[in-house]
Amino acid sequence: MNPAIDVSVRNATVPDLPFVLAAHENAHQAIQDARGGELDTLLHGNLDAPEGHWEAYLEHDRRFLLIGELDQVAVGYAAFEIVELSNGTSLATITDLWVHERARGVGVGYALMAQIEHTAIARGARGLDSRALPGDRATKNFYESFGLVARAIHVHRAL
Repeated sequence: MNPAIDVSVRNATVPDLPFVLAAHENAHQAIQDARGGELDTLLHGNLDAPEGHWEAYLEHDRRFLLIGELDQVAVGYAAFEIVELSNGTSLATITDLWVHERARGVGVGYALMAQIEHTAIARGARGLDSRALPGDRATKNFYESFGLVARAIHVHRAL
């Protein structure tokens, strides 16, 4: 009989930053051939971000960087921020959520989302917001399992 796998989530620390950098790059490399993937990377990828980009998440009171683990080994990450809205309320905006493909389907993404939701509620956010590429049914289904539904459709035409 195999022992149960331990799924956990914790706040990222400075020693986690090389993992986050590599995971972030892997996530954006994986979507380059998907519809909208290249433009998404150009808009949100921050692949050439300054050295301190992810460090700023560790020191900011409205940005959060989480590490998802299996048996205390980092296999995923999530980044989100609490964004102030014009009416004084706030929204938790998920900018990154990625789990290594060989670690999917065992609850790491679920645990990351649960922690995001917990933090968002504790910070008084009125909702969760994220994005999925067109045709990325797996990501759409994942977010829908947490009650996130489409609220806008971005359209684009290359010139």
